[in-house]
Amino acid sequence: MMKRDRYGEQRWAVPVLVLLSLITLLAAASFGAADISFGDVFALVLQNTFGVGSLGVTEVSGVAERIVMELRFPRILLAFIAGAGLSVAGSVLQTVTRNPLADPYLFGISSGASFGAVVVITLFTGSGLFAGSGLFTDSSSGLSAGSGLLSWISLPLGAFLGAGVSVIMVLALCGRNMGSQIERMLLSGVAISFMFGALTSLLLYFSSPAAAASVLFWSLGSFAKASWEGLLPPAIVVCVCSTVILLFKRQIMAMRAGDETAHTLGINVSRLRLQMLMLCSLITAILVANCGGIGFVGLMVPHTVRLLLPGRFPLITTALVGGLFMVWVDVLARSILSSQELPVGIITAVIGSVFFLVILGSRR
Repeated sequence: MMKRDRYGEQRWAVPVLVLLSLITLLAAASFGAADISFGDVFALVLQNTFGVGSLGVTEVSGVAERIVMELRFPRILLAFIAGAGLSVAGSVLQTVTRNPLADPYLFGISSGASFGAVVVITLFTGSGLFAGSGLFTDSSSGLSAGSGLLSWISLPLGAFLGAGVSVIMVLALCGRNMGSQIERMLLSGVAISFMFGALTSLLLYFSSPAAAASVLFWSLGSFAKASWEGLLPPAIVVCVCSTVILLFKRQIMAMRAGDETAHTLGINVSRLRLQMLMLCSLITAILVANCGGIGFVGLMVPHTVRLLLPGRFPLITTALVGGLFMVWVDVLARSILSSQELPVGIITAVIGSVFFLVILGSRR
């Protein structure tokens, strides 16, 4: 029997996945319109991190350095953070609701967060009600937070409020006995997702064409606007929320056996479920504010990890696998077409919809 650590992970899985993550960081940076080899990427990392000499870097190393260090690495890290955060949120949702089909996208959280973010973008930028107020520096698209008053917090806050409203609506529709109403919960999440999607489309209809086009591309999921400065908020939120979830690991595991069993162990099930849902909403909101709506990652990755790397509550391995998955999906999105970039959400939706049908078929 394979040994597991105190977090329920197989002991060999985490070190192997960490090593794969480091290799992926270098390998993914070699893909793109500019032809930069893996060796050049590795040499640039050594050169910028440890001050090592050129080690074979070509005469265009200045251009290569800017492409790799300023464009590709922030994008890859944001993709990893997004994949890890969405996977953790999906795993927790599936556990605390005992619904194997739960996911921030299908649960309506992602759509609610997108609606809240679009409200901020369309009403508080140069394309909407508060044009010229100086809250954002990039008023043409409304997607880049500037240095103005509250610009760094308004978009994530709007996304979190929208996500919180969607969670409250799902809980209200499902009632108290959530464990026995899996289908009702799923249908409620889908209905709320459509409702917020319609409201988002209505806002875009009354926005300027330039803002609508920018928001439409962003809403499909993209890491194109990643920067070193923008990495800090999602990294902090995902790490802090994941740490809090690990602190409640035993209580969350007890909920797998049912609400009644958890109650007998002295757990306030309703409060714990609401706390975990709010943490998942916060993770989803900060990621939606930075990356747009990316669906089905929280559905696919936890199931895949439980199938390949079974554990009591393999949250760390789920985060690492989710990060790796999202990085390579992003590589595919910017490499599959020679002249343009494909939104990440389209690829995850295609893969995830097939995965969803497979899971649904197995639960006859």
